[in-house]
Amino acid sequence: MGIVYKKYLHGEKILGCNACKTHFATHDHIISRQFHGQFGRAYLFSNVINVYTGEAEDRNMRTGLHTVQDIHCAECATVVGWKYLVAYEQTEQYKEGRFILERTLLHYVSSA
Repeated sequence: MGIVYKKYLHGEKILGCNACKTHFATHDHIISRQFHGQFGRAYLFSNVINVYTGEAEDRNMRTGLHTVQDIHCAECATVVGWKYLVAYEQTEQYKEGRFILERTLLHYVSSA
């Protein structure tokens, strides 16, 4: 896989990996807090960094059928959520290209 170059965010509310504290996004990148994942509450993000995606697969979710990819922390490889590729319901298409991060797998990282 080669050398992993991590990016770092600046600010007061940085969300990172609970296992290794790698930065993923700032609190301001949260689009919605009204989501649920496998482990409870989850957040919808417009963009995240320091992750890589797994293979695309169709999943039946609470809101219908979606094509998604698991997202893994680039540092420790923990699965921290998923990326929506395709939403088959027209009312759910706003999720396409967006990311879900599971709240229990996140940690507020100090920027200092």
